[in-house]
Amino acid sequence: MKSVISIDINADVGEGLGNESDLMPFLSSCNIACGGHAGDEVMMRHVVNLAKKHHVKVGAHPSFPDKANFGRVNLDISDAELYASIIDQISALKNIAEAEGVTLNHIKPHGALYNLAAKDEKIARLIIEVIKRLELTIALYAPFNSVIANLAKQENIAVTFEAFADRNYNDDLSLVSRTNSNAILHKKEAVLSHVLNMIKNEKVTSISGVEVPIKATTICVHGDTKNALEILKYLSSNLKQNSIQIQ
Repeated sequence: MKSVISIDINADVGEGLGNESDLMPFLSSCNIACGGHAGDEVMMRHVVNLAKKHHVKVGAHPSFPDKANFGRVNLDISDAELYASIIDQISALKNIAEAEGVTLNHIKPHGALYNLAAKDEKIARLIIEVIKRLELTIALYAPFNSVIANLAKQENIAVTFEAFADRNYNDDLSLVSRTNSNAILHKKEAVLSHVLNMIKNEKVTSISGVEVPIKATTICVHGDTKNALEILKYLSSNLKQNSIQIQ
């Protein structure tokens, strides 16, 4: 009898696409935009309630306060401004979730903030200080062997290693820039192969063909990938056939 592996499947939601009701049945956790790159109070409440209905864990998805660039560029603001913004974003979602009877499960930075915290100690520490200031005993979704993951562990913050189903990797485990044509995986079969390699073999094949060690207990499918629903349905069916349980 094959042993069953458990994996969490998450998606970034509340970003104005309106596809949350379609995606939720195939997720076990979600990261809700909380006003930095997208989202507002109405959207947050709507998505929190959808997650509650589908028994999907809820996380905050703070970013640089930059809706104009969807949080995908490094914003030139002071540390104090960024710190205050992240506090406000997480607090806004936390308050809404609690009002709806939902407990915040995790925090996952968005876009440029996520990528920067993976390698920049100053930004990583800033995010960790926010978690400590808010006295949150929740998980941080972060890349394997990243600066923020390693620092969070030192501060006794629970870390859930995240990998991306629909994104290609460089040799250093950074994501291939979205400015490159090969950044995003669209073919569902390629996504499945990519995910199975990461879960079962704890390796990812970089764009240069190198097999790089990686660990992941949550896999992200971006909600704004054009065929996100198709990918999620395909993963849901095929992971089970490969003795991998989504939970």
